[in-house]
Amino acid sequence: MTKINHLRDWVFHRVHKSNLVYNTCWEDPRCDRELMGIDADSEIVMITSAGCNALDYLLDAPKAVHCIDMNPRQNALLELKRAFFSHSSPETLFQVFGRGSHEAFPELYHRQLRSALPTYAQEYWDEHLNYFSPKGLRKSFYHFGSSGTFAWLASNYLKGRKKLFRQIDQMFHAATLDEQKEIYLQVEERVLNNMVEWMVNRHLTMCLVGVPRSQQELFVKKYERGALGFIQECLRKVFTELPLQDNYFYRLYMYGTYTETCAPNYLLPEHFEPLRDRIDRVQTNTTTISQFLKDNPGTYSHYVLLDHQDWLAANDRPALEEEWRLILENSRPGTKILLRSAAHEVDFFPDFVQEAVTFEQELTAKTHQLDRVGTYASVYLAEVH
Repeated sequence: MTKINHLRDWVFHRVHKSNLVYNTCWEDPRCDRELMGIDADSEIVMITSAGCNALDYLLDAPKAVHCIDMNPRQNALLELKRAFFSHSSPETLFQVFGRGSHEAFPELYHRQLRSALPTYAQEYWDEHLNYFSPKGLRKSFYHFGSSGTFAWLASNYLKGRKKLFRQIDQMFHAATLDEQKEIYLQVEERVLNNMVEWMVNRHLTMCLVGVPRSQQELFVKKYERGALGFIQECLRKVFTELPLQDNYFYRLYMYGTYTETCAPNYLLPEHFEPLRDRIDRVQTNTTTISQFLKDNPGTYSHYVLLDHQDWLAANDRPALEEEWRLILENSRPGTKILLRSAAHEVDFFPDFVQEAVTFEQELTAKTHQLDRVGTYASVYLAEVH
């Protein structure tokens, strides 16, 4: 079993080290911003992912947003988005990242954007301009990268079942939550069928969407259908309890594009000028959280850790403890630390962390119920004493 686990870990690392994994963020920034209370004195340290949420936080006018990712491709994506605010227009930004394609993207890139990028980002995008081409089998940027590949396969599978897809389309355009819920309950069994169960329980499939072995094992232990059981629980909550009119997360994965009324905040025209004025407050760093704090000591006000501590807890406890020590050493009284987990209850917080912070529960529970993504079993907001 150990050899199999080593092989699975090797596959996961190969996927992450060789690909753009996330082409969009899968954490709801509306919940984050309500929890964190960002203001003009805020200095945020966060994991980059696809950069959408860093730009969303920027709408609250923090002093600085330090984006950190071990995958340089994720930072290259955020750098490309930054370049649009300095060297383009809201219409062009929406065409590229809202519609997911642009007829003349290579020309646009070389004429307006490339010179604004750091060298590593230039080298990456020089080789991947086809991601934004409306031609070919994949006609949207959001169907490239490893998670995009999964989305492309899944949406094509559903579109190939025309009657089912029509019902799903009706669900996304339902006039009321009751109508939406009724349609979902009609289609759930056909969407989450035995073939889909087999596919999503494959290690490679989970690697494509960024789920490491340690999180996959949590699904197997808790759900009879493994990862599909977890997905079923998430989808039922989102699609039967929350209206889809503003759920740009699932709309994107279904259609490969946003709409002008259903898109992340950074793509809405009314936010273009405020973000342009503040875009230099966002900086990217290709490193770990721990190494960033060693190289850039300070008293930061917010940390957004996503779910990466699930992996640290299962694979590198010393690194987990080091990261927490460095976070606490580089915090101020009242610093807020936001993290999510695939576990319904986290048991990996070191004792010295529990002594140094208080975990907020009331607002955290409320926002977790309103999360439009729903793919995390739990969310934690720690506040430093």
